[in-house]
Amino acid sequence: MKKLTLPAALTIAGSDSSGGAGVQADLKTMLALGVYGMSAITALTAQNTTGVAAIFKSSPDFLAAQLDSIFADIPPAALKTGMVFSADLIEVTAAKLKEYRAKNIVTDPVMVATSGARLLTEDAAAALQEKLLPLATLITPNLLEAEALTGVEIHSKADMEKAARLLQEKSGTSVLCKGGHRFEDADDLLLFGEETIWLRARHIENSNTHGTGCTLSAAIAAYLAKGEKLPLAVRKAKDYITGALTAGLDLGHGSGPLHHGWNIA
Repeated sequence: MKKLTLPAALTIAGSDSSGGAGVQADLKTMLALGVYGMSAITALTAQNTTGVAAIFKSSPDFLAAQLDSIFADIPPAALKTGMVFSADLIEVTAAKLKEYRAKNIVTDPVMVATSGARLLTEDAAAALQEKLLPLATLITPNLLEAEALTGVEIHSKADMEKAARLLQEKSGTSVLCKGGHRFEDADDLLLFGEETIWLRARHIENSNTHGTGCTLSAAIAAYLAKGEKLPLAVRKAKDYITGALTAGLDLGHGSGPLHHGWNIA
């Protein structure tokens, strides 16, 4: 029998019981893009399209054991971090990524869910900036997260660029600042070294956006695992997200999930 290999990617994030965000969304995305997905779960959440009902945090030792098991057997070619939730989990994650010399790290600084639920404890914000962001290849904040991380109020594209540049200077890494729904378009800003790259996209009329940030960061990690350079990985991931939104999946009573398998259905 002919043996098959696939590039492997890892998600370090929380579990979403409704399947639209977190680890579940990440694994669906990786599969849809032809990558073997693995996961280290930072927390279990009881949630659906209307909100988060409960969060059960993994212990630092258990998160460390998950990461040891993964890196000892199938080292990922790229990885993403999502909901890391607390300072002690961030410290474990950062320590293990250093220990295993992880590469192609996409960090989605998840702070608040689409529903408004807080997904990062108050004491974790400093740990995120000090321990995790400097290890990243790319940081992917939305506008609210960019404001929280920099203190810059974003009301325009110029503000967006100012915040992204400040975050790049503070973290020493590339930044993808996501325009989201605040502006009339869906343009994102990528700071890659000295390059300023605007990724233009039309606004899609779709209120079902649960897990969009998780899905985008997972898609970028998947393309990096496949060997794409960062700017092209980001462009391809944005195209994938556009397709997933355009597909118009409508599930649940709140902000529903994307169609992660639109390109293979």
